[in-house]
This record gives sequence, C-alpha cells and structure tokens, in this order.
Amino acid sequence: MSERSTEQIRELLDSLYRVDSGRILATLIRLLGDFDLAEEAMHEAFAAALSLWPRSGVPGNPRPWLISTARFKAIDTLRRRARFDASQDELVRYLEAQWNSAERSNEEDSLEDDRLRLIFTCCHPSQAPEAHVALTLREVCGLTTEEIAKAFLITPRTLAQRIVRAKAKIRETRIPYEVPTPQELPERLGAVLQVIYLVFNEGYSAAAGTEVTRAELTGEAIRLGRLLAELQPEPEVIGLLSLMLLHESRHTARTSPTGELILLENQDRSLWNREQMAEGVALLEKALKSRRFGSYTLQAAIAAVHAEAESVAMTDWRQIVALYNRLVRIQPSPVVRLNRAVAIAMRDGPEVGLTHIDAVLEHGELANYYLAHSARADMYRRLGRTAEARSSYEKALALTQQEPERQFLQERIRQLK
Repeated sequence: MSERSTEQIRELLDSLYRVDSGRILATLIRLLGDFDLAEEAMHEAFAAALSLWPRSGVPGNPRPWLISTARFKAIDTLRRRARFDASQDELVRYLEAQWNSAERSNEEDSLEDDRLRLIFTCCHPSQAPEAHVALTLREVCGLTTEEIAKAFLITPRTLAQRIVRAKAKIRETRIPYEVPTPQELPERLGAVLQVIYLVFNEGYSAAAGTEVTRAELTGEAIRLGRLLAELQPEPEVIGLLSLMLLHESRHTARTSPTGELILLENQDRSLWNREQMAEGVALLEKALKSRRFGSYTLQAAIAAVHAEAESVAMTDWRQIVALYNRLVRIQPSPVVRLNRAVAIAMRDGPEVGLTHIDAVLEHGELANYYLAHSARADMYRRLGRTAEARSSYEKALALTQQEPERQFLQERIRQLK
C-alpha cells in the first residue's frame, strides 16, 4: 500500500467506478439478492474508500476490497432494519454464512461472469421487452436514468418507473440469478443478444456527452459476447461478436487527436485494428457457413465489406445494398431502411438516395432521430441545394446530445453559409 492525497484517491475511485462498478454491482446483487440494497452498499463502499485510503493506502487489488466492504455495509443496513423487522435477522445469518463460505474459495475467479448472470436475470421472459433493455443498461452498464431516457426518446420519469417495476418483479417472483440451463437458453437468447447489441451501440456512439465513444461499454459488450459465444456458440451469437469486433476495429480512426468526429469516408484506414478485423471476418465466415444466421450476421457482413475496402470509392456498394435488401426483409426497422437508403445513394447517387430517405421519413418513426435528418442534409448538400441542406442540418443539430456530433453539424452549417 502507498499513501496518496485525497484528490489522487478521488481520481482513482472515479476511474474504478467507471471501469469496475458494473462488475462490483453484479457481484453484490448475486450475493444480496436485492438490487437496491446492493447499489446502496456499493456507494457506501466507495465513500468508505475515499475516507480510508488516503490514510491506510490503496489495496493491491481494490475490487475485492470494495466488494468486501460493501458486504459489511449491507449487513449493517440489514441489522438496523432488524430492529423493526425480526425477519431480517434470519437473512443476516444466511448472508454471513454464505459469505464465509465464499471467502474460502477463489472468489475473484468465480465472480468473473456475474455480469452475464445479471443480464440473463434482467432479460427473464417474465419481464416486458422494454424492461430488459432499461434494467440492463441501468444495472449492468451503469448508465444514468437520464442517459437511457434520451437514448430511447422517453422521459426520465417514465424510464425510472419502468426500472422500479422491473426490479419489483424480480424480487416478488424470485427470478433466479443464474445463466439458464441448455434447455432454457434458446428462448432467452434473443433478448440477451439485443441487450448486448444495445450496450455496444451506446459505447460505439454515445447518446450524450463530450466523447463520441465510451470504450468501457464497447469493451464490456465484447467481453460479454465472448462469454456468451463460449456458452452458446450459435450462429447469431458468433455473428454479433463478429459485428462488434469489426466496428470496434475502426475505433482509433473515428475521432481526431482533439476529439472531433471523423466520418467513415475521411478515416485513416491504416489506423484500423487489423487483428480485430481478421478475427471479425473469421467469425463471420463461421456464422455464414451455418446458413442459420440472422440480422446480426448480415450486419457483420456489411461491416466486413467496409473493412475490406481500401477506400469509400472502392467499396462494393452493390454488395452492401444487396445485403441490406436481405436484412430489411427479416428486420424491417426504420433505421435499417434508412441505412439501406444511404447505401443506395452511394451506389446510385444522392438524388435517388434522397427519394428513399424521404420515403423513410414520411412514416414518422424517425422524426426525432437526428441521423435521419443528417443523412437527408448530406443528400441536399451533395446536390447543391444549400438552403434545404442547412434546414435539415439544423433539425439534426437540435436533436443530438453528443458534443462532437454537435460540433460536426455546426461546422457543416458554417460551411454552407
């Protein structure tokens, strides 16, 4: 242990919270069986560390220290409650016995997949699909209620109520904290894949904030994807892992050294991670050979076409459009149709692309989706229709909450003037 100033400890704890709080919370939820008690205990443990570590020094392995401290904080809370509710005494004795047993084993190894267990708990089929995503992003990934609400275009109050109801259902129906049996896994897999995909998307393009990406989320999604692929090497699990690796391979090239957003067409492709690309392509080929693939594998195939092209001009847009045509048949979402429209524009020109984008926007589902208005603006810009381009860029600017994207759109508007 070494002594550090309170400010240094605070910075260290901020970093630990960003990187490890999700894993710590998942472990505490498994040990306590209660979301709210686990969250309260974790926050108390971090507060205790800020108070104690400047004097006692930082432990060699901070995560077990925080988990252990949170355990004792939880027991103290339950003991206080026991003064008013005798049933809490039995719970305290049970938890103490459980933890004494756990301490005799190598807990650091046994807790590695706690977050995967927690995702399956959050995605239990008794919960509504919208609860799966909200609860997982909040409890597994540590996003704030406000961040999740912005991502899904609902009010924070509505989102908070959704999370409270989901937690209550887990507690009242005693949903088990475990990875399902092989027999149960197929019906549970789709919801878990969707959640991992959404976690990755939030990390790949943050809904709000000062940075384009959140590396802790993309890294965690890929880690969970690997765990799931080991557990259930189904084609779509492998396809999703391929998709995430292919997108993540472009991470370094997506922003400038000062944090500005760089579009695909302007990226320095020498910065792309060739090792991740090779792994992603190999996984894609494995998924495609099964002939039982779905939307994640098709999206990975599109990402692979981009990855293997030397430039935007040399990209096989015909193949990309063909893949989108197949994708839209099995996943006819507005966003997929928008992406297909942009690919058509790259193949056939901005005027044709604009017609397809307008057709997507006419349905109304993407009225508040800034990328739809940004794509429309780009078509107008390429056609030289400056006033219409400016109007669409301004709509996109009003809808985005991410600072680098705001700066990019402001620069496009400035260039038009």
